Amino acid sequence: MASSSLVPALKRPVSETLAMLQFARTVLAALVRSISARRFPLNETVVQTWYAIRVCTLPALAVSIPFGIILALQVGVLAQEVGAVAFTGAGNTLAVVRQASPIITALMLAGVAGSAICADLGSRKIREEIDAMEVMGLSVLERLVVPRTIAIIVVSVCLNGIVMFFTIMTTLSISVVLQDLPPGSYLASVTTLAQLSDLWLSLAKAAVFAIICAMVASYKGLNVAMGPTGVGEAVTSSVVTNFILLFAANFVISQVHTTFAGGPIG
Repeated sequence: MASSSLVPALKRPVSETLAMLQFARTVLAALVRSISARRFPLNETVVQTWYAIRVCTLPALAVSIPFGIILALQVGVLAQEVGAVAFTGAGNTLAVVRQASPIITALMLAGVAGSAICADLGSRKIREEIDAMEVMGLSVLERLVVPRTIAIIVVSVCLNGIVMFFTIMTTLSISVVLQDLPPGSYLASVTTLAQLSDLWLSLAKAAVFAIICAMVASYKGLNVAMGPTGVGEAVTSSVVTNFILLFAANFVISQVHTTFAGGPIG
């Protein structure tokens, strides 16, 4: 009896994931079509990019600073216990570049920009604006989804660098002020573990997370149930789904990178 009730519960997430993958394929096709036909919505992309920058930058910095404090304290204590104080800067920087900055960026995009995209598209759906665009022969994906997806990708990559810088500066300040580490030796130890490939990994993670965030938010927004309650439920579902998929994607990318490139931290 329990197994029979478990099958429908597992079937729905799987079918929804497959539907999102199909939706992502159609969005990619719409992007290629809009570029080839020279009707890419550049103005809308710029507007959406500026909006995402305005709503995501300050929350991301507000999270990155306390995260950097916690990371510096934990790594500093561990380094002192194992007698590896000279590698404190390398450990902090590697953790920030590979894991902290893309994760913080992804969570801010999913919680702020993603929810805004879902609410916007969902509101258009219940007001029948989406249906009106389709009746007029306008591509909803080209006019609404594609510019938001490109904007989220651009903002994610740029915001990842900003978060990375502020988090590293926070770990440096905490290590120097509270743990009495020389700033010169702290910065000199960074190159012992961190490499240029770690930066490319971080940027690649940010771009992948942005695509996931945009696809989930757009899919949920365009498939809301009628009424304001449906929009609220879609936004909540979008944020929760994004969080789950982002952490799963981070685990997979980290393990694949560790398998093929190696390194002390995935």
